[in-house]
Amino acid sequence: MLDVYAIPSKPIVQLVSNTSQQLATYGMQSFYQQGLPVHITLYLTAFPDGSDAAIKQAVQQLSQQNQPLPLVAKGFTVTKGNWAFIEVERSPALQRLADAVTLALAPLRDPNPVLPAWVKAYPDKLAAFERYGSPNVFQNFEPHLTLLAAEKNPQLATFQQLMQQHLPSAEGEIIGLGIGVTDEWGQQRQVLAEYLFK
Repeated sequence: MLDVYAIPSKPIVQLVSNTSQQLATYGMQSFYQQGLPVHITLYLTAFPDGSDAAIKQAVQQLSQQNQPLPLVAKGFTVTKGNWAFIEVERSPALQRLADAVTLALAPLRDPNPVLPAWVKAYPDKLAAFERYGSPNVFQNFEPHLTLLAAEKNPQLATFQQLMQQHLPSAEGEIIGLGIGVTDEWGQQRQVLAEYLFK
């Protein structure tokens, strides 16, 4: 699976770093602390072998057409499956960027990707997956910064309560686009390319 993602500026990365340090005091190691890049997934899907050059060209072209855009990170969410996120405001500019990435890259994707089992429970996401190879595009785009996935530490509930009293927040920018090969948690185990906006 390849992830085309937005690169956040320093204040957002710093927020992830600070929150990760707090998590560490509760015995949890965030993806950031494992050395993985801070990113906002825009379009994550499977592509056929040999399409790297076309993907890079499309993403580079998009990055040349964009300028840094404001980014607000605020809030902390833990899902039923114990994934922990810092929420990101879905601004019209960020939505347009995600939509542009999806439209540019959907024609290059694998025409028969494997459907994740959980998607079947969400008709809107299933329709998006069938059309674009990803359940989280267009109206289903939910920008976030992933800290933990399927965390087993029971302290996460305590940490969540702490976060609700002092919501993590920062203002920064999206400064570019990247392409990464993802692991099972959607994190970049290998960055293929990054392109900064003008």
